[in-house]
This record gives sequence, structure tokens and C-alpha cells, in this order.
Amino acid sequence: MTVNGTEVDDSPSVVSDSGGGSSRTPGRPQQEVVFPTRDQYVDVVAAYRDNGYEMCADLCGVDYLNHPGRRLPEGVQPERFEVVVGLLSLSLARRVRIRVQVPGSDAEVDTLFDLYPGVEAMEREAYDLFGIVFRGHPDMTRILMPEDWEGHPLRKDYGVGRVPVQFKEAPGPR
Repeated sequence: MTVNGTEVDDSPSVVSDSGGGSSRTPGRPQQEVVFPTRDQYVDVVAAYRDNGYEMCADLCGVDYLNHPGRRLPEGVQPERFEVVVGLLSLSLARRVRIRVQVPGSDAEVDTLFDLYPGVEAMEREAYDLFGIVFRGHPDMTRILMPEDWEGHPLRKDYGVGRVPVQFKEAPGPR
């Protein structure tokens, strides 16, 4: 299958001229991993949907603050954040994982809501916990944290506060 000018098949690694790419995960048959650029993201997902991937099973954010030199296919520039999308084709019995690099200084990517309306809550969760904004989302508000919460708790540089817990009449060591 050709996705946005990139041939996506069972080859070990295919990289497009614009920096996106694809690689198969060894030992995992019938699943491929594709690395489109942010500009290619929606078009690549739309191409998979049009080719039989009828379900978006998962969408999540990842913060690679402490792993800037992680292994990626040649031509893919690592960024602080990554949006990972899992598409499923029930009719073809296949999966594809789409991994989009998102810079920390501009943590925005287009929404997939028009293609897969079921991603509405998943994109809000990635926004709430990582601060990744999905442009064009119909309700880009917090979903897990209170509206007045400051920061995004799953970011690796988010300060973890400690509240001492005191138990009334707790027994001593045994």
C-alpha cells in the first residue's frame, strides 16, 4: 500500500523524502510501525482508514524527556513528545502503529476526530496529562484533572508533590 507517497509494506524500513518512515517490529506479524511527520499525520491515518483500518483502538501521548537518543528509523528526528495511534483492521486482521514526533516547544498536532470520532476522549486525555494540543478538536478541555489544575502530571519534568499521610492509632512495627 502507498501512504502519502511512501510505500508501506513488509520491508524492514521505508523512509519518505520528508522524514517520515515505516519499520516492521521483529517477532510481531501483521503489525507495522509508521513514522509520519506532523504534516503527513492526518493524511497517513486517512489512507489507512480508506484501506480497511476501520477502528482506532488507541491514541496516547509519550514524553521522552529522559530518552532523547532513542532508536528511530533513519530520517526520523526524535522529539520530546510522541503521539502513538493504534489502528486496527478487523476485516484484514491487521494492526498498524503510527508514531508522530511532536516537539516540546510546539506540542500541537492535528486532531483525528473527523476520521475516527472515538478518539475524542483519548485526545483530551493526552492533552490533559501531557499538554499535547490537538488542533481542530471539538472540545479541547481537561478530562481527568480539575479545570483549575496547573500543569500536566505525566510530563517527566512535572514536580511531584508529597503529602505526609498520618494514620490515627496505627500499630507499630511487628
